[in-house]
Amino acid sequence: MGTLLEAGVVSEIRPGTIMGVVTGERRFIVVNVGGTLYALDGICTHAYAELDHGYVAGDRVICPLHLSQFDVRSGEAVSPPAEIPLRIYPTRVVDGKVFIEMGEAASNP
Repeated sequence: MGTLLEAGVVSEIRPGTIMGVVTGERRFIVVNVGGTLYALDGICTHAYAELDHGYVAGDRVICPLHLSQFDVRSGEAVSPPAEIPLRIYPTRVVDGKVFIEMGEAASNP
């Protein structure tokens, strides 16, 4: 298990929403899809855009800059212009709070 980063209160991340999390110079997003929480890198892999300013469509997060789409379950870039996947991270819920496990990413681009 890696270091846990507190991302917020579970009740604040409603289904179909994104929460941005910043620690140091790193940005992450937590996305709620149907009650399941997914954590991914928070910057688009195509061009610098903060993904928490984008939106959720089904199981995809849409970049606000050029509308690239990423599958929140795998991090895969599923529509251009992005081609490089986002890293995904395990999440944990403890006492109503969601945490991002900061050890090794579950997937690497």
